[in-house]
Amino acid sequence: MTSTKLAGAAGAGAALFAALPAWAQNAVEAAPAAAAATTAAAAPFVPTAAMVDKGDVSWMLISSALVLMMSVPGLALFYGGLVRTKNMLSVLMQVLTIVCVASLVWVCWGYSMAFTNGGDLNSYVGGFSKVFLQGVTTSTFAATFTNGVYLPEYVFVIFQMTFACITPALIVGAFAERIKFTPLIIFVVAWLTIVYFPMAHMVWYWAGPDFLAANTADAGLLWGWGALDFAGGTVVHINAGIAGLVGALIVGKRLGYKVEPMPPHSLTMTMIGASLLWVGWFGFNAGSNLESNAVTALAFINTFVATAAAGITWAVIEQIVHKKPSLLGAASGVVAGLVAITPAAGYAAPMTSIVLGAVASLVCFFFVTTVKNKLGYDDSLDVFGVHCVGGIVGALGTAIVASPALGGQGYFDYTVMPAAFHPEAYDIGAQLITQAKAVGVTLLWSGGVSAVLFTILKATVGLRPSAEVESEGLDINEHGERAYNY
Repeated sequence: MTSTKLAGAAGAGAALFAALPAWAQNAVEAAPAAAAATTAAAAPFVPTAAMVDKGDVSWMLISSALVLMMSVPGLALFYGGLVRTKNMLSVLMQVLTIVCVASLVWVCWGYSMAFTNGGDLNSYVGGFSKVFLQGVTTSTFAATFTNGVYLPEYVFVIFQMTFACITPALIVGAFAERIKFTPLIIFVVAWLTIVYFPMAHMVWYWAGPDFLAANTADAGLLWGWGALDFAGGTVVHINAGIAGLVGALIVGKRLGYKVEPMPPHSLTMTMIGASLLWVGWFGFNAGSNLESNAVTALAFINTFVATAAAGITWAVIEQIVHKKPSLLGAASGVVAGLVAITPAAGYAAPMTSIVLGAVASLVCFFFVTTVKNKLGYDDSLDVFGVHCVGGIVGALGTAIVASPALGGQGYFDYTVMPAAFHPEAYDIGAQLITQAKAVGVTLLWSGGVSAVLFTILKATVGLRPSAEVESEGLDINEHGERAYNY
C-alpha cells in the first residue's frame, strides 16, 4: 500500500471515529488497555534480576557460611572435647563426613523433596521435579517475605543445605564412642531421605520458594496448621534429639557406663566449639528471615539474650546445687538456650526471650542430671536432654512469647503480599494446641522411622563394634589414627 493510500485511510478512519457517540469513542479508546490487561493477567508472573536485593543476597550467603561453621568446626569441636581421648577423632570424622554426604544428598534429591509440590502427598513431602537441581539456574528466583523482593534460587538452596548438614550431625552425640562408621553413614542417608526432607517440607513448604503463587491449600502439613517454627525447633532439634535417643537405646550403653569414670578429655575444646556454635547461630536464626530487615534484627537480638540467660541460669543452678558452677554446665546452658529460642526467634520480644532461655536451661538441667539417671539411658553427650527437650520447651514456649500481649509479633500472614503481622487475631491457647500437635508429629515420625532404620541396620550390617574395639577406642580401630601421639 502506498503512503498516499495509507494517509487517505487514516483520514477516513479519523472522520469515522469523530462521528461516533461519546460512549463508543470511550470504548474504542479503552479496548487496547483492556486487551493488554487481559494478556498480563493470563501470563504467569516471572521474577527478574531487578527484583533481587544485593543486601539480602549478601546477608544470606554470610548466614549460610555461619551455619556451616556450626557443624565444622563448631559441633565437631564441641562433641570432640566431650568424649574420651581414644574416641575424639571418630567423632570429628563422623561430623565431617556427615556434612559432606548431606550436602551431596541435598543437591541430588533433598532440595526437591523439601521444596517442591508433592502432588497428592504434598502435605507430607515434595516431589522430584528438581532432582539434581534441574530447572535451578542463575535466572530462577526464590521469594523473600517482602512483596517484589527475591533471592536467586541458588542462595535459597545453599542456605537450606546447611540445615540439612547440621541436623543429622547432631544425632551422633547420643551414641558417641560406640557406633561403627559405615552403618552410621548409611543411616544418615536413609534418615535424611525418609525423615528430614519430609519434616522440612511439612514445616516450611508453602508453594516452595515462590511464595507469591501460594495459597494455604498448597502447603506442608504443619505450615497449613499454622505451627510457628521460625528457624527449626521441630525440623532440626526435636527431630535430631528424638532420633538420637532412639539410637542410644537400640545401640545400648557404653562399656563401663556408670561403673568407670568417663570425663570429657578437653573442656577447652568444648568451650571453643560452644562459642563457634553461638556465633554461627546468628546465621541459623537471623538468616531464617531470608532477608535483611527489622525482623532479622529481632531474631538476632533474641538469639543473643536468650542464650546469655540460659548460660547464666545453668551456672546459677550448679552454684546452688553443687556449690561450684562448671564450664561444662555453662556451655550446656548456652546450647540449651540456643535450641529453645530457635523456633521463637522472629516472633518473641527480647525480654520474653530471656525468660524462655532461662526456663529451657532449667528444664534441660533437670533432664540431663535427674531424668537420665533415673531412667538409666546412656545419651553420651545429652542430645536428647538438650536438643529434644530444649526444642520442645522452645516450640511450646513460642506459642506464649509470640503473643502481642507480651510484646510478640503474633501471626505472620504469608497469604497477603506484602506479608504482615496480624496481632489482633492471636490466641495463646489455640496456638499452644497447634504447637503441641507439631511437636507430637515430629516425635512420632522421627522416633518411629529412626527406630525402624536402626533396627534394620543392627540386624544386617551391625551398629556396634566389638567389645575389644570399643575398649581400645574407635580412633585407632575405625580410622587408623590417634588424636595425640604421646
